[in-house]
Amino acid sequence: MNRQARALELLARLKRRYPNPQSELDWSTPWELLAATMLSAQCTDVRVNKVTPELFRRWPGPPSMAQADPAEVQAVIHSAGFFRQKTKNLIGEATLIMEEYAGEVPRTMKDLTRLPGVARKTANIVLACAFGIQEGVAVDTHVKRLAYRLGLTDETDVKKIEQDLMKLFPRPDWGNANHMLVLFGRQVCPARSPRCNECELTDICPKCGVKTK
Repeated sequence: MNRQARALELLARLKRRYPNPQSELDWSTPWELLAATMLSAQCTDVRVNKVTPELFRRWPGPPSMAQADPAEVQAVIHSAGFFRQKTKNLIGEATLIMEEYAGEVPRTMKDLTRLPGVARKTANIVLACAFGIQEGVAVDTHVKRLAYRLGLTDETDVKKIEQDLMKLFPRPDWGNANHMLVLFGRQVCPARSPRCNECELTDICPKCGVKTK
């Protein structure tokens, strides 16, 4: 099976497993999704979801976050890790959104990646989930690992991995591809001890980098 055929087959199987894939982050507005996704760097979604209710209660959007006291924000998000840099990014994002985007989260890759702490991964998630705009495939640690294990890429750089996946998956599926691969990576194919014996992709998976008995 060539790479293109494998990609389409695994996509079809993942769609059967996850007919309505969603981010596991809790959010209700584009700003909340942007903030939660940024906070999820080097942190679990479960932990982020414990932090954001208080964060969004006190600073529900860019107007309030732009005026926030950094020390108070740090205290709220402390358990999410890297709290000083994340606080700086949150306030910086909100300030730029207020100054240049009339208080609204921008809807283009170019404008989103101007915001502090926002790279293509975060921008792709916000565009796809909040606005239904498919600009690329968000590549996080799970997607990076599975793309290699499943033989979809030989690259190690996330930008090059994204380009490979964009060529293999139909554009309407770019956003959901991230969700499905993340969920599958957590539930079936974790970094350590992937459960190949219970994997519905095992017959088409080359198991790149996986030690088998």
